[in-house]
Amino acid sequence: MFGTRQNLEKLNDNQSFSIAGCSVKPVDRVKSLGVVLDSMLSFDAHVGAICKSSHYHIRALRHIRRTLSTDLAKTVACAIVGSRLDYCNSLLYRVSSKNINRLQHAQNAAARVVLNRNRFLFPHARPMLRELHWLPIKERIEHKLATLVFKTRSYHEPSYLDALLVDYIPTRSLRSSDRKGLLVVPRSKLVIGSRAFRVAAPSLWNGLPESVRMSSSVASFKASLKTHLFKHAFT
Repeated sequence: MFGTRQNLEKLNDNQSFSIAGCSVKPVDRVKSLGVVLDSMLSFDAHVGAICKSSHYHIRALRHIRRTLSTDLAKTVACAIVGSRLDYCNSLLYRVSSKNINRLQHAQNAAARVVLNRNRFLFPHARPMLRELHWLPIKERIEHKLATLVFKTRSYHEPSYLDALLVDYIPTRSLRSSDRKGLLVVPRSKLVIGSRAFRVAAPSLWNGLPESVRMSSSVASFKASLKTHLFKHAFT
């Protein structure tokens, strides 16, 4: 059962539901396609699992780092750590800063191992991320979500996401009328609702520069989007 803390407190702990003649009792969390979904969609448990797995592989990489070149170490880190940080990360848009910081700590640790930098001599990880040309966690999440919006608008697939993206057509002449490729942002009363795709995706999309939104292909969109997010993160 998903909901706010106040709504979930109204439920009886021993409450069960009859589905196809079987009695089913709700649980606090469930794993679906590798993502741990908790009842309040805070993704605390999911982020914890990602960090635990990432740090395990970072320690393993540290043991063999001396035998690898920097380019090879970067490739290995992207394969065994970056892939975990990026998997289904569009679900983490607008999660708590605590969870973003936990994921960022794992990425920072991977960057230190790749560049063979001591944490005490190099306490700040941002210059290392810039040297590796890695987007920070927050920007990686935005990159994934924005790319999903671009592909959905370009190919109108999947249909269940395409139906949630509505082109913005002003009813009268406004200053924003000259801006192309905007989407309608539905109103949401709850924070958990503002993280839904139908609200979060148009909100993020409208904040991108027009030159990025109007890219001619997926490849050019990804390149210009990364350049935009990279400048935003490190400037």
